[in-house]
Amino acid sequence: MTETAEARLKRMRMRSWRRGTKEMDLILGPWADARLAGMSPEALDLYDVLLEENDQDLYPWITGHAVPPAHLTALLDEIGTFARTRLSPAS
Repeated sequence: MTETAEARLKRMRMRSWRRGTKEMDLILGPWADARLAGMSPEALDLYDVLLEENDQDLYPWITGHAVPPAHLTALLDEIGTFARTRLSPAS
C-alpha cells in the first residue's frame, strides 16, 4: 500500500517532534511545522533521508560543530538558520 501525501506529512511531522533528544525535537519540530507542507516531493525525499540520521550526528551538524554529509548540507543550513532565528531574543 502506498503512503498518501497527507499520511507522509503527518509521519514526518511526528518523527520531527519525537526524535529521542529534546534538543532535536525543538529544532526539527517547529521547522517541520513551518516548512513541510510547502516542500516539493524531491525536498521531502531528502528530509526523509535526514530523519533517518541519528540525533548524535544531526545536532553537531546543525550547530556547526561537525561537517555534515554534502547531500544534506543545504538542508541542514536552512534548518539551523530557522532554529537560530526562532530562538534568538527579539531586538
